[in-house]
Amino acid sequence: MQLDKFYSTENDKIYFSREQASEFAKQIAGDFNPIHDPDCKRFCVPGDLIFALILARYGLCQHMEFTFSGMVGEGMQLNFEEPSPGKLSVLDEKGKECLGVNCSGGKTTDQNLIADLSRRYVEFSGQAFPHILVPLMKEHQVMINPDRPMVIYQNMIIDLERLDFTSPELELCDSTLEVDGKRGHAQLNFQLKSAEDIVGRGEKNMILSGLRKYDQEKIDQLTLNYNHRKKTGIK
Repeated sequence: MQLDKFYSTENDKIYFSREQASEFAKQIAGDFNPIHDPDCKRFCVPGDLIFALILARYGLCQHMEFTFSGMVGEGMQLNFEEPSPGKLSVLDEKGKECLGVNCSGGKTTDQNLIADLSRRYVEFSGQAFPHILVPLMKEHQVMINPDRPMVIYQNMIIDLERLDFTSPELELCDSTLEVDGKRGHAQLNFQLKSAEDIVGRGEKNMILSGLRKYDQEKIDQLTLNYNHRKKTGIK
């Protein structure tokens, strides 16, 4: 997966335009969340783009835990640092951490494997809505605000048994949603397979904001609008 066209650099700092980030979300991840639209007032760079960039720059470790602590906006110049062995940090212009990564175990810099795993993960991640989240919301009889849908990354984990595999595939194992008032925590558990062998597992955690009582008609319309955006390639 070639990432060069999805970011820019200046004085050893990385930044993203709205168009670059939106193009990655739609063309690579298949993610049509309005928050990644170039004209969105609350625009943010997809966490999956930063995830893929970290793997491409620093390599893939057997155990990696990514914690998102801040949203990355247009033109925000980021420093990628290694404050200590096994730790990576993405900092904004003020030195505030947007993303922290803990790494352990063996490591590979095989760019073919990294590109394959990155693409499979972001494609899996981009399918969260509506395929996974809508059934969860229906089960718990809650829904996100259809007028201002807000689903953001919290953290994700990859735990690999080995690094000598090829052509990885991701499969959803199970998913859960915990509701606390107007806030929800969704967890997607997955496994990584290569030639039908399980080579690792992982999880993705997301925060759903502005929850309210489930309304099937509004969810159907939200899903219809989302699928229309995806089908027509709206940017």
